[in-house]
Amino acid sequence: MTVAASRVTEKLALFGGPKAVATDPGDTFAWPIVTDEDERAVVEVLRHGDMSGTNVTRQFEAEFAAWQGLPFALAHCNGTAAVQAAMFAVGVGRGDEVICPSMTYWASGLPALTLGATVVWADIQPETLCLDPGDLKKRITERTKAIVVVHYSGYPADMDEIMAVAAPGGIKVIEDVSHAHGGIYKGRKLGTIAHVAAMSMMSGKAMPIGEGGMLATADREIYERAVAWGHYERHGDSLTLAELKRFAGLPMGAVKHRLNQLASAMGRVQLRHYDRRSAEIGKAMDYFWDCLEGTPGVRAHRPPRDSGSRMGAWYNARGLYVADELAGLPLGRFCEALAAEGFATKPGANFPLHLHPLLTEADIYGDGQPTVVAQAARDVRAPAGSLPVSEAIDKFCFGVPWFKHHRPEIIDEYVLAVKKAAAHADELR
Repeated sequence: MTVAASRVTEKLALFGGPKAVATDPGDTFAWPIVTDEDERAVVEVLRHGDMSGTNVTRQFEAEFAAWQGLPFALAHCNGTAAVQAAMFAVGVGRGDEVICPSMTYWASGLPALTLGATVVWADIQPETLCLDPGDLKKRITERTKAIVVVHYSGYPADMDEIMAVAAPGGIKVIEDVSHAHGGIYKGRKLGTIAHVAAMSMMSGKAMPIGEGGMLATADREIYERAVAWGHYERHGDSLTLAELKRFAGLPMGAVKHRLNQLASAMGRVQLRHYDRRSAEIGKAMDYFWDCLEGTPGVRAHRPPRDSGSRMGAWYNARGLYVADELAGLPLGRFCEALAAEGFATKPGANFPLHLHPLLTEADIYGDGQPTVVAQAARDVRAPAGSLPVSEAIDKFCFGVPWFKHHRPEIIDEYVLAVKKAAAHADELR
C-alpha cells in the first residue's frame, strides 16, 4: 500500500476528519462490461428475427461446455430454471427432501417446492460461508434425494467432504455456481465435481449475459431429463432414452425454459473474454486483501494460497470480521465508520432463509399447513437458534468492494478506510 502511514491516524470521517475514499473511481466498479462486440452480436440476432430460436443458443452451449470441460451444457431462461431442472433431472420429486445452505439466495432451494419436495436447511462454515459438511451429516434422512452446494461469494465449498457425505446414500449433489463461475477447487473447475451444476448468468453476475442460466453435467441421463423437463422444441435430436422419447413433444414440467437468443449472443461474447476479466478481478481483489494482511479485526474471505483452490471472480465479495481483535467493537459500528469514509458497506450477507416466514408459515398450495411441512413426512422447519453460524452472519461478515480493475491508486483508498476504522476502534466504542 502506498498511502502514508500518517493517514491511518487521521481523524475518522465519522468524527469530522477527511474521507479516505475521495477519488472518482470511474469505471472501476462498472459491470457488466459491454462493448461494440456484444452489441454487434445482439443486433445480428435482432436483424435475423430469430430471438426465440435455438441455433445461437446451441453454439453458446457448445462453447460453454468446452470451457467448463464437460460434455453437456443446457442454457435456461434464468438460473432459477436451471436449478429447478437440475433437481428434476436428478430425481427430486414428491415427498423428497433437498438439503441446502440457509445462507444463499432463495433460488438455490425453493424450486424443490415446485416439484412436491421440501427443503431442509443446513448451516455454513464461518470461514468459507459455504455448506458445513459436519452439519450436513445431521440433516440427512432416508428421504434425502439431493444436496445443493453453493460456492458462496465465489468461495469453493468443501466438495471432497460433501461428496463423501452424499455417496453412501446415493444422494445426488448439485453445485450452484451462480457466485463462482470459473472458480477452482483443488485444481478442479467448480461445476465439474458434483453430479450436475446449475448457475445464474443475470446481468449482475460475474458471467453476465443479460438474463439467463446454465445447466452443465457429464451425465447424459441428467442432461436429457433437463431437456425433457422444459425444452420441448429440442426433443427430436436430444432425447435418446426410451422412457423420455415416448413423451416427446410436450414439456414434462409444463414449463418453458428456453433462453432468448439475444442473451445467448451476448453470452458467447462474454465467455470469450471471461477468463481475462475474471483474472483482472482476482488480481484487484487479492491486492486489496494483501494490503490489509495483519490488520486487526478483518480477514480475507478467500482460500489459502497453498490450497490449490481459487475464488470464482469474487461475486458478492465479502470480508470476515473478528470483533475480539478490536476489543469487541460491534461490526455495525465498524461498518458505520467505513461508510463515513466513503466505503459503502453493511454487516451480513443474505438473510438466513430458514427464518423467513415463507419457509415457516406459508401454505402456498392450500394444504392446510405450511407447505414445507405438508410436502414432507415430518416437520422439517429449522427454528431460531438451530443454525447458529447462519444466524450470526451480521456479526462476522460484511460487504467489500467488488473491484473490476486492478487500479492500486483507487484500491488504496478503500484499504485506508479499513485501516483507519481499525486503528480508531477505541474511539468507535
